[in-house]
Amino acid sequence: LTARPSQPVEGSSVTLTCNTRVPLGNLDVSLQFRFFRNGQVLWPGWSSSAELQLPTVWREDTGSYWCEGKTTASRVTRSSRVQIQVQIPVCNVSLETQPPGGQVQKGQRLALVCEVATGTGDITFLWYKGALGLSLETKTQRSLAAKFEIAAVGDSDTGKYYCAADNGYGPSLSELVSVTVRIPVSRPVLTVRAPGAQAEEGDMVELRCEAQSGSPPILYRFYHKNITLGRSSAHAGGGASFNLSLTAEHSGNYSCEADNGLGARRSEAVPLSVTGVPVSNVSLEMRPPRGEVVEGGNLVLLCSVAEGTGDITFSWHREATGTSVGRKIQRSLSAELEVPAVQENDAGRYYCRADNGHGPAQSKVLSVLVRIPVSCPVLTVRAPRDLAVEGDMVELQCEAQKGSPPILYWFYHEDNALGNSSAPFGGEASFNLSVTAEHSGNYSCEADNGLGAQRSEAVPLSISVPVSRPVLTVRMPWAQAVEGHVVELLCEAQRGSPPILYRFYHEGDALGNSLAPSGGGASFNLSLTAEHSGNYSCEANNSLGVQRSEVVSLSIMVPVSRPVFTLNPAVAQIMVGDVLELRCEVQRGSPPILYWFYHEDVILENTSAPFGGGASFNLSLTTEHSGNYSCGADNGLGAQRSEAVSLNVTG
Repeated sequence: LTARPSQPVEGSSVTLTCNTRVPLGNLDVSLQFRFFRNGQVLWPGWSSSAELQLPTVWREDTGSYWCEGKTTASRVTRSSRVQIQVQIPVCNVSLETQPPGGQVQKGQRLALVCEVATGTGDITFLWYKGALGLSLETKTQRSLAAKFEIAAVGDSDTGKYYCAADNGYGPSLSELVSVTVRIPVSRPVLTVRAPGAQAEEGDMVELRCEAQSGSPPILYRFYHKNITLGRSSAHAGGGASFNLSLTAEHSGNYSCEADNGLGARRSEAVPLSVTGVPVSNVSLEMRPPRGEVVEGGNLVLLCSVAEGTGDITFSWHREATGTSVGRKIQRSLSAELEVPAVQENDAGRYYCRADNGHGPAQSKVLSVLVRIPVSCPVLTVRAPRDLAVEGDMVELQCEAQKGSPPILYWFYHEDNALGNSSAPFGGEASFNLSVTAEHSGNYSCEADNGLGAQRSEAVPLSISVPVSRPVLTVRMPWAQAVEGHVVELLCEAQRGSPPILYRFYHEGDALGNSLAPSGGGASFNLSLTAEHSGNYSCEANNSLGVQRSEVVSLSIMVPVSRPVFTLNPAVAQIMVGDVLELRCEVQRGSPPILYWFYHEDVILENTSAPFGGGASFNLSLTTEHSGNYSCGADNGLGAQRSEAVSLNVTG
């Protein structure tokens, strides 16, 4: 077995050839071949071709190959094994730093590790610096990773690096990796910058700290007598500042410290002496502003000075008496005097004084006005009668007992605004309303003078509505009213305040009454007799007037009674050829009535009585007419059958 090529590259083709030697006397022998890889046949069955082409080989195709040949006599010969190693080009080249992250301190060791994900055979690794590719090192070894080391890095080693790998099938490059050589900070220098030649209380001084060398970011800390004042960061290197508003206690030694994580360094100490400033430009302000405060709220009188150092004594005074109403000593340029829950008698003119030992100074006079919020208003509803009836004019009056004018009053029905009215000088306000049924409900009012609205308690108002003309409805189980049925008389007024009393009438005579406590309609049940035919009506009354419905006519249908069957002449035996009258009649029943005549349950004839009463049928007799006779009656409300009468006909 031979393979061409013997070491193929992954993705290329391989041709396997099974070479044989046939004796000279057997040149016309037919041969067949098959090929194997790692014990598995590559093509099913035998082939007459001594070659097998593998169009694409992959790393999984690496292994032991052989072939077999046989003649038609079935003698099989196997070749020796051939080892085929599929060659894999390098790919996925990466470059990593040790220590990781590409941050290394000056003087420390830096290792650049070049690594490939795949690749066979000897691999040549190359290291480069910069985008232009300054060659640093080349190594060839049979492994997937190689290392290049810089024993002690310096400032010039900062930059971007990449590597390449090649195993004879073309180089592959890594991405650029940044390396930063970090430098410890030098000893910083502290500078104190004041606005004048002499630092005074109240001055704003700048403490400036700067290390001349050191990799950023650098954290600076500022100290007064070894007590930390604050800190500031310089992300891009250079110096940092800290501002300080001076007091007398700020005299003393100052220093600063620089730290970039590679070791902190402290500056030399710098002394600072602070002197005092007299108070000046005293002013008095109030909160809330504009000289107005609401009764019950808090009044704050703010006394402030433009300049002044050290402890300052602030005092507040009423102009009318000159007496002090408050006093505070504190180290600040302003102080507050709070007057909680201000009352009307706190109104007046005020001033303040300030003194820090260099002589007092006084503010201008400030006027304070106390405004009174409205109290909870009271709503009064005035109607022309004890019970407000639809159509009445009702007056809604709203009044707040306290409150600085002007006061705006709003009137509400179920939280829906009806309108408003203003009281420019205080007092009450009114709103008139022509009421309808929809105006029943809760009423309230609201008073507002700009210092907070107040809502009254709700006042209920019920609008009484006279009943409308009721409608009488007769509800029957069938389309017709039949004697013995129960009908419902329903009386209902579409409008009217409850309770409503309903009365029911037949031809002007009272049948009964029913109460609808919550409004709506009411019913009256009636078991019908023939006498209940006639006109019906109903009446509705809610004490605000009586209304009578229109008349509803009702006709009661009476089912037929059992009919009476008679013969004329009334004899039990009669001769052939005689004429016999058969008569059928019911005592009760609404017309029209249909009568049937039967002989031995065979219908002889039927006839109608349109206006009630009985009906007759004449029969000329033969001998076949002997037997039992009867009749039936029906008016659509149920048929009835008479008793049978016997008849004997003789020749």
